[in-house]
Amino acid sequence: MKTRRQFLQTLAAAGAAVAGAAQAAPRRGPVLISQGTTLDKVTYGTNWFAQAEHGGFYQGVATGIYKEHGLDVTVKMGGPQVNGVQLLVGGAIDFFMGSGLQQVSAVAEGLPLVTVAAIFQKDPQVLLAHPGQGIERMEDLKGRRILVSSGGKVTYWPFLRARFGFTDDQIIPYNFNLGPFLQDKSLVQQGYLTSEPYSIRKEGGFDPVIFLIADYGYTPYATTIQTTQRMVTDKKDVTQRFVEASIKAWYSYFEDPAPANALIKKDNPEMTDDLLAFGLEKMKEYGIVFGGDAEKLGVGAMTDERWGSLYQSMVEFQLVAANVDYKKGYTLEFINKGPEAYKI
Repeated sequence: MKTRRQFLQTLAAAGAAVAGAAQAAPRRGPVLISQGTTLDKVTYGTNWFAQAEHGGFYQGVATGIYKEHGLDVTVKMGGPQVNGVQLLVGGAIDFFMGSGLQQVSAVAEGLPLVTVAAIFQKDPQVLLAHPGQGIERMEDLKGRRILVSSGGKVTYWPFLRARFGFTDDQIIPYNFNLGPFLQDKSLVQQGYLTSEPYSIRKEGGFDPVIFLIADYGYTPYATTIQTTQRMVTDKKDVTQRFVEASIKAWYSYFEDPAPANALIKKDNPEMTDDLLAFGLEKMKEYGIVFGGDAEKLGVGAMTDERWGSLYQSMVEFQLVAANVDYKKGYTLEFINKGPEAYKI
């Protein structure tokens, strides 16, 4: 689970590595499929081993929500050796679990990718501190030594540097080993909301102080539904049905996660019930899925304003050039119907 953080944070640079690789109206109610109807086969690639953060997609398979929308969906589990962007560009998968940062970078690299929904309104990247050290606000971390991965240096760290005055001399290389943090109460470390706090509780016997960077103005979408321009153009109806069914499945997962969790543990035998419950708890507590624009527009929500803000920050932090046509990288056509539209 540890190297997953580095993998996610470096997705923004994945476009460069794979640059050479290779109409129906939106529905609001359930799609009733008559007996004998051929289902459209769809593959969705995740960005890591199966876990609670992927729950809605597994729920769609486990409960038959995808089939109700005329889809035969395979969730293809990712991992450290799986380059989802390359699989998507090469046509091995139809949709991929991407991120806002990665999508803008893909546009900058000329990759024909487009994001059609954002399941996570907040990126789960966090900073973690020991309790009882006088650390109560993000500002209290200025000047303290912070364990930061190489990926973190080019994703969230430029934001913290610009917003809170953090300096590069605070950085200690983070190799996804909790040992240094557990042994030194003065250290702060990066983490993922649904993972490292759980591991620290299990191994260290305490709950760390959690700073969700997204709550301080860090704007990238996460756990997105990313596909190709060709898919959006040539299979618009399939795209619409997959997006709608996935959103409904995410609502279903938060109501009763048991069906999805059974499939998650089947794909990833190392996953435990405790960690699945912890991940779901934290996603609820911090509004990862239902917060922000999703409260009014429904799960999967995106806005032009949010994408524009992300792009401007990436330009400011010199992650992309100032002439990138970032609007080519997303569409609002398939989402923002409101929560009522996705009730089953």
